[in-house]
Amino acid sequence: MKKIKRFMAVAAAALTMMTGLTACTGSDDSASADTWADLEAQGYFTMGLDDTFAPMGFRDANGELTGFDVELAQEVATRIGLEVKMQPIDWSMKETELNAGNIDVIWNGYTITDARKEKVNFTTPYLNNKQIIVTLSDSPVNTKADLAGLSVAVQKESSAYDAVTADAEFTAALNGSEPVQFDTNNEAFMDLEAGRTDAIVVDEVLARYYMKLRGAENYKVLEDNFGEEEYGIGVRKSDAVLLEKINAALEEMKTDGTYDEIKDRWFSEN
Repeated sequence: MKKIKRFMAVAAAALTMMTGLTACTGSDDSASADTWADLEAQGYFTMGLDDTFAPMGFRDANGELTGFDVELAQEVATRIGLEVKMQPIDWSMKETELNAGNIDVIWNGYTITDARKEKVNFTTPYLNNKQIIVTLSDSPVNTKADLAGLSVAVQKESSAYDAVTADAEFTAALNGSEPVQFDTNNEAFMDLEAGRTDAIVVDEVLARYYMKLRGAENYKVLEDNFGEEEYGIGVRKSDAVLLEKINAALEEMKTDGTYDEIKDRWFSEN
């Protein structure tokens, strides 16, 4: 009798483990499925963005989201038969938000890097950029080498942080051997203006826009920089249909001139 009870207990435990494994496998399959049918059914996709990243995506005087990427996403959404829902996120958690299903695209000056390609699939590049070094106009700093022993600020978990820390010799020479990190680029600029930071490394598209609003004569952009890069839109690796449709819409917009119209509104020198 004891042997029978023991056998039944072992069998029950094994069944429980198998059930758990089956449930986990089912969950993984669901998480890795292409979501296009679901997006079509609900009629929209959700765009994750940093709502302080002007001129790509930010809030205007009325608190409404606007910017180059916002307008681009709205036009793409129309062309693929959906609406777009804007969802501000903690930029340092962007890939986590995407792969958890809280957003469907990362679209806000999102630099294409090899490290990020391991977590998301990128569209074809749609805008060029570089990481530049900005100081105050009266700063004695004129080269990267001049920043040895000084403090440099970046946005947390940004391509600026990646660019700085990829240059091991430069990073090691900094005060604290690490860039100072802020949640937003605006905070980094404010720290620079307050004299607490000697320089910031930042996306050129944001820096030029910010400096134009605040008075370009107050700042200095060094000739040294951290190289060219490209922006892309990040989607889940399982979302092949969405990726294909966004790429097709962007290509169509470049062909018919709509892309340039939107770009000129945000990056014109006038």
